[in-house]
Amino acid sequence: MADVPTAKTATTAISPLADEPIKRADAERLAGVLKAFADPARLRLLSLIQSAPEGEASVSDLTAPLGLSQPTVSHHLRILAEAGLLEREKRGVWAYYRLVPSAIAAIADLLTPPGKRATKKAR
Repeated sequence: MADVPTAKTATTAISPLADEPIKRADAERLAGVLKAFADPARLRLLSLIQSAPEGEASVSDLTAPLGLSQPTVSHHLRILAEAGLLEREKRGVWAYYRLVPSAIAAIADLLTPPGKRATKKAR
């Protein structure tokens, strides 16, 4: 799915809080990534994976804490991975997911007003 925006492609030099209005195409790409966040189960998945002892988890590690079926958890993980927020590593028959710190940081930076950002990037 090459047309699916990722956190990296959707947030590159785009901010709704920048000095100028966001362009329509940029807003559409960014909205696609933010939709991945806009679900309580996906937010919990990100939290569960981040707080896992190894910083990674498989679908079987996540179904019970979420109280959702394996296909539903897999669906949410796929959406997060396609958005560039999770990495997927296949090991034998299992797939393990971990957060992409730079993607999460890009979203946080994007939503922080330019004057309040910890690090300012040259544009």
